[in-house]
Amino acid sequence: FPDMSTAYDAGLLKVGQAAAKEVGIDTFKGVHSAISGPYYLSKAELRMIRKFGADTVGMSTIPETIVAVHGGMKVLGISCITDMAIPDELEPLTHEHVVAIAAKVRPKFITLVSKIIEKL
Repeated sequence: FPDMSTAYDAGLLKVGQAAAKEVGIDTFKGVHSAISGPYYLSKAELRMIRKFGADTVGMSTIPETIVAVHGGMKVLGISCITDMAIPDELEPLTHEHVVAIAAKVRPKFITLVSKIIEKL
């Protein structure tokens, strides 16, 4: 069982934040949580996750991070929030909506990752 107390590398985080600043992308730190999926959460589940202290939720970042840390890799977590998922404002969500938002952000994401790689 890998120790996840420092799953994300502090040095990579600094590089990522500097790269984002250089390309004009605002960054935010927060607590990311995971569900096994594949499904979108109910209002009650979203409220529970917020009460646990999470700011965001996803289906793949955390399991992938666990495997990477177990393998001895340094990890930088970057997320694109595709749905605000506010329990009291929750509207039906489709996979197509999520894909459309991700596609809209894709050019910025590529620019950011390219800048991070350049800095490394």
